[in-house]
Amino acid sequence: MDFSLIDWSDIWQATWETLAMTGFSLLFTILLGLPLGILLFITGKRQLLEQRGIYRVLSLIVNVLRSVPFLILLIVMIPVTVLLVGTSLGVLGAIPPLVLGTAPFFARLVENVLREIDRGVVEACQAMGASKRQIIFGALLPEALPGLIAATTVTAIALMSYAAMSGVIGGGGLGDLAIRFGYQRFQTEVMVTTVAVLVVLVQALQFSGDRLVQHFTRK
Repeated sequence: MDFSLIDWSDIWQATWETLAMTGFSLLFTILLGLPLGILLFITGKRQLLEQRGIYRVLSLIVNVLRSVPFLILLIVMIPVTVLLVGTSLGVLGAIPPLVLGTAPFFARLVENVLREIDRGVVEACQAMGASKRQIIFGALLPEALPGLIAATTVTAIALMSYAAMSGVIGGGGLGDLAIRFGYQRFQTEVMVTTVAVLVVLVQALQFSGDRLVQHFTRK
């Protein structure tokens, strides 16, 4: 392998595209997945707003979306993506399927994090006359913050993996570069470099997430 043949400007451009896809998709994933996860939790059995019918419907939707392989979701979403953002290619075209693929996953993580909170926290708030809104935003979410940060870290890493996979349909970023040059043109050095960059990015995400969790965890 001759790494001197690599066009490093392409590598840096693809890296920024991957970071952009991951960042914007993570933002919309949190905006959609966090409320959905909270709703799943509070409508569950023996929770603040127990509604078994609503919980079952939401849980079914989440499970169905989570069960669809992301590569298939990318292809199925092409008409919807074009309708939403005007294109199915590049960074912009990858964001809608990335959000739809990870928001249900993040919502389930949020639900599980909230379930881990000691029920005594809710009972203590109720004994003090706190409203349901105050319990959720004043007690549950602050208490769950370290777990939510950990869930966000896991989701961000999954998004980066999906962002690389979107290169199969011309989604841009490191995945697209690896497929077009590393695979189709047999440039092994490009493939190795893109994999190495992805490994570094994932390690950086995990390290940052772990440090934030440690910072916000109450001793």
